[in-house]
Amino acid sequence: MAVKVHQQFPSGLPDDDAHPYRTGAWRPQHTEFDAWNLDVQGEIPHDLAGVYLRNTENPLLPPIKRYHPFDGDGMLHAMSFAGGEARYHNRFVPTDGFMAEREAGTSLWAGAGENPESALRECALGAKPHTKDASSTDVVVHRGVALTSFYLCGDLYRFDPYSLESLGKESFGGAIPGQGISAHPKVDEVSGEMLVFNYDTRAPYMHYGVVDAAGALAHYIDVPLPGPRLPHDIAFTENYTIFNDLPLFWDPHGLEHGRYASRYHPDMPSRFGIVPRRGAAEQIRWFEAAPTYVLHWINAFEDGDEVVLDGFFQGTPEPQRRDDLSFEQNFFRYLDLHTLETRAHRWRFNLRTGQCHEAPLSETISEFPMINGRFGGRPYRYYYSALPAQGWFGFEGIIKHDLHAGTEQVVRLPQGVYASETVMAPRLGAQSEDDGYLVTFTMDVNNDISECLVLDAAQPSAEPIARIRLPERICSGTHAFWHAAQTGR
Repeated sequence: MAVKVHQQFPSGLPDDDAHPYRTGAWRPQHTEFDAWNLDVQGEIPHDLAGVYLRNTENPLLPPIKRYHPFDGDGMLHAMSFAGGEARYHNRFVPTDGFMAEREAGTSLWAGAGENPESALRECALGAKPHTKDASSTDVVVHRGVALTSFYLCGDLYRFDPYSLESLGKESFGGAIPGQGISAHPKVDEVSGEMLVFNYDTRAPYMHYGVVDAAGALAHYIDVPLPGPRLPHDIAFTENYTIFNDLPLFWDPHGLEHGRYASRYHPDMPSRFGIVPRRGAAEQIRWFEAAPTYVLHWINAFEDGDEVVLDGFFQGTPEPQRRDDLSFEQNFFRYLDLHTLETRAHRWRFNLRTGQCHEAPLSETISEFPMINGRFGGRPYRYYYSALPAQGWFGFEGIIKHDLHAGTEQVVRLPQGVYASETVMAPRLGAQSEDDGYLVTFTMDVNNDISECLVLDAAQPSAEPIARIRLPERICSGTHAFWHAAQTGR
């Protein structure tokens, strides 16, 4: 392995840190690397071409008072593949907040679990201005440029997806004022468009836009909502975009006093808005369904008069505090996907009759889905999700779901080894939906190493095709993306 240190950042975190989301699989790293001639067990396929990108929350400084894992600074990782070889890079996302806190030598914004009054500065963008825009949640590639984003809305930060050279911010010529962009922009590989949204505590509470294949904001509308909401994701089909108004949102009375406490309202329905991709606000059709909360959608497609939407239904969106748990366990209870009871679910919205039918797709607890991106918004057969750990936020393996056969193939990692969000990378010249590879980073706490695993997407439970050693063990995190070399996606 040939390794070059790009930059080493001094850490302000305590040497004896015992925080559950700054230790173990979540231990942050503070060195930026460029690495090539990587150590490989097995063989990297020659028809694997593109780059696996992963964003993660990676704190550099201690919080003002209380740390939540989603407060960490964004760190982007890239493993690129070409001609049977791989290269690795990682970089902090140089957000305005990251640069300001580095200069100050201390945290300046309140974290997700802190009192907003403790913040020393406000953020210029976002649904929660006392929280730093870390751009640490998600990453996509549009028009050959990687874009990082934040779940509470903020700036999109631009990178070369292969070298991770910083390219500044994406502003669409200043066409989106004030509220920034939420995590989970959606890239349609067929049309080349990117669908974006944002949300706020002030009316209008949500906006939706279409960025065309040339990179211009071609469409932007208000989405009428009855009050502040917490939409984390959207979905799309070939002709429609799907929004959600779910009954877990910030308490309006708390917001009046500057408090951001979320509450679940089981007496309210889930609402889904369906609009033509470039339709007006007046064209949104609203449907009602059983109350729940959904973090992530799997995919959506059209089936005759119906729009079909797949995502992860939460059986318990608001877990109750328990006296037998510690303060930290109660504080982080919303991170345990087993406690939330997240299971794949399907909604069918009939555009002719206005009816909604819904049913479970699986009884297995899972989340963080990925599909073959070429089937985004179109009928599909397979998706790949994370096998969550019990009691905390971590992934113990990968599940391949076959919606036609109704089967699930589980890849469980050894105890003490954890996966990242896993992408599906179609092989060059792929002939079928699962003709390709699964790519993920692992955090091996036992041996203090990280690897990039390459698995056969058709048979992921077989032995890994390649195991590629990273320069050091990386931190666990949230979202990833596959950018195929031949698509220009």
